[in-house]
Amino acid sequence: MLTSFPPIVNIETKVLILGTMPGAISLNKQEYYGNKNNQFWKIIYSVFATLPVSENYSEKMQLLQRNQIGLWDVLAQCERKGSLDTHIKNHIENNLLQLLEDFPNIDTILFNGKESHKYFLKKFGIVEGISFHALPSTSPANTQSFEEKLRIWNATLLR
Repeated sequence: MLTSFPPIVNIETKVLILGTMPGAISLNKQEYYGNKNNQFWKIIYSVFATLPVSENYSEKMQLLQRNQIGLWDVLAQCERKGSLDTHIKNHIENNLLQLLEDFPNIDTILFNGKESHKYFLKKFGIVEGISFHALPSTSPANTQSFEEKLRIWNATLLR
């Protein structure tokens, strides 16, 4: 069984970005989006800072927090060979409704890819007072161009 990380949120968090489950490299590093080929941090730095992306994980977390962004995953545990969401079996969801209750300033959820969105909707449905946006996955498995991903993420993050 693979286990996700605790949420990165605080009382000022307004936007929660949800993945499905960290990939193998991220789990080994114990860092959200730890695979250098994942474009998540490149997008975040392109929107809120300047490139290159810091190698310091703490600095990455501070950048998110300065911009009132939190991170978590829809799934708390699952079985999966490799890192692809399509290989997930026997999953258990995180208690996202409790998180939203504990952090009432969260008013927007961004899904990093369609699988996280699918798992969320199946378990929790629509949550009143929260806007949802399913964005292109930043995973290297998503072959959409970086420029197109950045355009979509940028427009949504800066709303």
